[in-house]
Amino acid sequence: MPPSLIFVCGVSGSGKTTIGRLLSERCAIPFFDADDYHSPANKKKMQEGQALNDNDRSEWLKGLNQLAIEQCADKGAIIACSALKEQYRQILADSISVPVHWVFLQGTFSLIEERMKKRRGHYMPASLLQSQFDILEVPATNVIVQDIARGPAVIAEDVYRQLVSHKP
Repeated sequence: MPPSLIFVCGVSGSGKTTIGRLLSERCAIPFFDADDYHSPANKKKMQEGQALNDNDRSEWLKGLNQLAIEQCADKGAIIACSALKEQYRQILADSISVPVHWVFLQGTFSLIEERMKKRRGHYMPASLLQSQFDILEVPATNVIVQDIARGPAVIAEDVYRQLVSHKP
């Protein structure tokens, strides 16, 4: 697979990290979790049950874009990032010199909420899930949409097949 940048996106709890890691193994390109790049202030705000706004996300998105640009000089990368709005995706893909692909993990509110309630050690509480659904703008172009009710291995393999055939 030639160098490319693959963003695995969707609301919190949709499985971005799990799918991103599986794709990384399958595609043999590095994986990065955008959650690891949030500022301590952003993490604290979410832990306290406050949704992030565009200002809170601005520097985080710019930093992820810089990471993506750096990774494009080598093999490319897979980045798990909510990328909830089109304007966020534009920031993430700005000045990227390789093909950019969007994998959108889609699921029902109830399924994702149930998953979030079961996970431990994450700063994003299930109480903020609605705020993400409220601002979500589903990607409309160059996107591979996946129903998260399917298993992670099935999703990752399907995405891989679509990426290598260039038919998102």
